[in-house]
Amino acid sequence: MKKLTITASTLLFCFILSSCTNNPDYVYSTSNYTSTQDTAVASATPVNPVRNVPWDYRVVEEEVGDLVGSDMTIIPDNTLLPNDGNYAMGDKVWILQYMDAMLTTDDDRRSQIKLSSWDTLKSFKDEKSALADLGNLKESIQTEVDLIGVYKTENAGKTREFAVLTLPSGNVVKQPISDEKYAQLKSKSKVKVTIEQVHLYDDYDQVYSKFRGWAQ
Repeated sequence: MKKLTITASTLLFCFILSSCTNNPDYVYSTSNYTSTQDTAVASATPVNPVRNVPWDYRVVEEEVGDLVGSDMTIIPDNTLLPNDGNYAMGDKVWILQYMDAMLTTDDDRRSQIKLSSWDTLKSFKDEKSALADLGNLKESIQTEVDLIGVYKTENAGKTREFAVLTLPSGNVVKQPISDEKYAQLKSKSKVKVTIEQVHLYDDYDQVYSKFRGWAQ
């Protein structure tokens, strides 16, 4: 009975670790894979397999085309927007554009991302005002996040190391790391990182986090 229990526990442990990589040549992980990973990878709470998140914003300079009643077209794409700034044909305007993403989670809890096309939200008379609005929607911050663990894979005799993190918006990300970084992180459960917080335009409290680097 004791041998059966040990065998079952070992198989369960290997199954949890394998969910963090698509590489069949998985080598090993550190002891940092604890109950934190169980929460992130095998939570008892059902995971919504599809969700939309705010992905990116940008500011572009374009030109007013036709005037249509109280609206205007923006060329070259002929996007129709309210003419709130009382623009004339041919005026230069700065446009705030938005992109979202559809995240799909499969049965193995791996995520696929499908990006939308750019959608125009708002016009501005000058670039400074447009960039100020952009800065409120997309911000770079340094913070401490949970480190689920680090692990290695081997392919064709070459070894690669990865770190698995949980970001503030709840999304789990995998980042390649160097041998030196692997040695630094393998005993840690928290780590400081730089992230980009992307807020939803019409519901600021909805946010998606992107990993942007390791904080010093």
